[in-house]
Amino acid sequence: MPQTVFRTIVRILALSALLAAPALAQHSPDQVQINHDIVLDPGVKARDLVCVNCSIFVRGETAGDVVAIHGNVVIEPGGHVAGGVTTVLGDLRLQNTAQVGGDAVTVGGIVRREPEATVGGNVTALGGAGWTLLIVFLPLAFVGAMAALIVWLIARARRPAPIAA
Repeated sequence: MPQTVFRTIVRILALSALLAAPALAQHSPDQVQINHDIVLDPGVKARDLVCVNCSIFVRGETAGDVVAIHGNVVIEPGGHVAGGVTTVLGDLRLQNTAQVGGDAVTVGGIVRREPEATVGGNVTALGGAGWTLLIVFLPLAFVGAMAALIVWLIARARRPAPIAA
């Protein structure tokens, strides 16, 4: 049951990103991909990299951040990210001589970091499905409880008052 819920959430996020991608691409040199891996070759420079339901492989340089939703990020030897790296429902792998200028964060995944890789900020890994459940379903449960309370109050107000004998 939880696996189907994750897939539904990923599909909704992918559809949202798909609809927003053309608007983002017209005004920015950033790379946004859905269901297609991003490979940044050596010597190639880019700004922000965003990938939904796919993975990112950085061998070149990015001037901004790298974000992958339901995919992995691999910073290969010689790869350099000036900003931060974030993965949601995916892993982050930093190979030897890889450099990240900002924070390295994974939610629902793990960070694999080789000894010669450097991270300028904090490294945070919220591994496991528990964090995803907490982050996604706790707000949904709160909204559902509020809706149930409103429905209950309306039904109670419409109920006829008992007649005293």
